[in-house]
Amino acid sequence: MSNNYDIKDIRLAEKGRFRMQWAAREMPVLDLIEARFAKERPLDGLRISACLHVTSETANLMRVLQAGGADVVLTASNPLSTQDDVAATLVAHYEMPVYAIKGENNATYYQHIKAALDFKPHITMDDGADLVSTLHKERRELLDGILGGTEETTTGVIRLRAMAHDGELMFPIIAVNDALTKHLFDNRYGTGQSTLDGVIRATNVLIAGKRVVVAGYGWCSRGIASRAKGLGGNVIVTEIDPLKALEAVMDGFRVMPMAEAAAIGDIFITSTGDINVLDKQHFATMRSGAIMANSGHFNVEINIPELEKMTVEVRRVREFLDEYILADGRRLYLAGEGRLVNLAAAEGHPSAVMDMSFANQALAAEYMVKNHKDLKHMVYSVPEAIDQNIALLKLAAMGVKIDVLTPEQAAYLNEWRMGT
Repeated sequence: MSNNYDIKDIRLAEKGRFRMQWAAREMPVLDLIEARFAKERPLDGLRISACLHVTSETANLMRVLQAGGADVVLTASNPLSTQDDVAATLVAHYEMPVYAIKGENNATYYQHIKAALDFKPHITMDDGADLVSTLHKERRELLDGILGGTEETTTGVIRLRAMAHDGELMFPIIAVNDALTKHLFDNRYGTGQSTLDGVIRATNVLIAGKRVVVAGYGWCSRGIASRAKGLGGNVIVTEIDPLKALEAVMDGFRVMPMAEAAAIGDIFITSTGDINVLDKQHFATMRSGAIMANSGHFNVEINIPELEKMTVEVRRVREFLDEYILADGRRLYLAGEGRLVNLAAAEGHPSAVMDMSFANQALAAEYMVKNHKDLKHMVYSVPEAIDQNIALLKLAAMGVKIDVLTPEQAAYLNEWRMGT
């Protein structure tokens, strides 16, 4: 067992092993990739530093990377997203250096990221781009040894594209989040279910009959709105993009500015990737008893410093729920400290959707190893062939068969002379 780790308690390893095995039951695509990786060893001799949510699903990705020959170190991508028993399992049963403790403070969080960088990686795997941004800002001497990286989240891809635009990105990155087999399923179905799970675990409130305000209508927010509606919530969507706002209207949701929604909402859920989506002017008009939660990657979507300025007392009333008593006597509630509520208060995405997301991670890493010399210092989408292959593997694992084009049909699709 490695001595290079910082986790809560190694004695939790057996509990984490069962959790990891349970998740693996619904991750058949990763199993198929692991079997091939074990034979071909496409990652042999490579060091991978992964900054991801330390969950049972992530642990199954880690075993696949190890099967492919990689030496892997794992650190948390959010201070509240670690499952401590899973971290212990990776250290005890897979001899993997892990730096992650649920509830760690920001200083420890960045110490752990720096420990992962001390591993001198050839490949980075990021979930929010904290690993890559820290590398570029503080450990530039390591840049020459890096072949490339992958990024899991919408938030991280936005940051990395900004770096590339400014000429600051020093190696190629594959945007796993852009894969159809990632954002159409993980973001929509995974975030939708797990976010409502987190809100319910944090509060135990009935969703039915509540006015649920969902900020944004990207793929994550689409899933949240759909699941809130399915639980009987009266869903209101706020947006800045006219096309997405129009889509939300056509999907049957009320759409209005947050300034209007703030005065009537019961539950507010942000998932936009931007700052101060809920701000002081919104807190000023919220009804007493309103609940706020965030499902975006960073805890910046709800302006907590401004909320604290308006507050005379803060009490933790449930394990993942804080009560803010305002000067005028109103009480507002914040779930999961404003961090990703699906991981802070619950267990994150179901393993069935993470199976596809992490298949993209594994295959993107393999692609990067084979093709990095031909790639510029840019953010690339996952190649369509990888996306299609993962979808086919998932369908096969589910026992679903699909049609294939006949030669005649294939020829027709490439023929412009034929008409009616």
